[in-house]
Amino acid sequence: MTALTELPLQRLQFYLTAAYPCSYVAGRIARSQVAVPAQAIDARLYSELVRLGFRRSGHFVYRPRCDHCQACVPVRIPVARFTPNRSQRRCRARNQDLAVRLKALAYDEAHYRLYRRYQQARHAGGGMDQDDREHYRSFLLTSHVDSALIEYALDDRVVMVSLVDRLEDGLSAVYAFFDPQLARRSLGVYNVLTLVGLAARMGLPYVYLGYWIADSRKMAYKRQYRPLEALVGGVWRPLEAPDG
Repeated sequence: MTALTELPLQRLQFYLTAAYPCSYVAGRIARSQVAVPAQAIDARLYSELVRLGFRRSGHFVYRPRCDHCQACVPVRIPVARFTPNRSQRRCRARNQDLAVRLKALAYDEAHYRLYRRYQQARHAGGGMDQDDREHYRSFLLTSHVDSALIEYALDDRVVMVSLVDRLEDGLSAVYAFFDPQLARRSLGVYNVLTLVGLAARMGLPYVYLGYWIADSRKMAYKRQYRPLEALVGGVWRPLEAPDG
């Protein structure tokens, strides 16, 4: 495994944030390790950082570094070995009527309005439901790496937008938001299936899904994608299937 000191652009530094309430597991305190300066993180270096368990949010590239918790486990799908289960196949069939378009990072008012509806329905009171257009641009449309938007439309109406980064060895799913009134379509699942298909066509071996957290309902769903690999002890290895 590549150590941080062996990475290119050794002018990078890493600092720990102050403690803050964990947004995934109630009652826990979190901290993050952030790579700076953000402008020095090009596509090659970012790819290596993701392999080391880092993620991106706007300009910030970070990974959890909590004092008394290691619940956040980086996970990725090995594209060539992934087989959708019955539920995922049904999801794919259910959404075949959606038009899928790859788009550059650019502001679109329809995207922003969908983002606001999603945040107000799914994360009311969390702060992001109040994001104005500038906060939206900073969060989703600011990137120093190879990023794109995937737009999903139903009868010319945008129903989901996914932000994805291209790495040297895969695609990284950064963030997605969708029409909360279409919950039965399982659009989040369809987005992951789309990323797996896109990575396969691009000849990329992995889709990085961020962190799996067993105790978080928001994050535990990632285990349904099999096989799934996890970064444990600095080594990517198969994540054991749940009991039963």
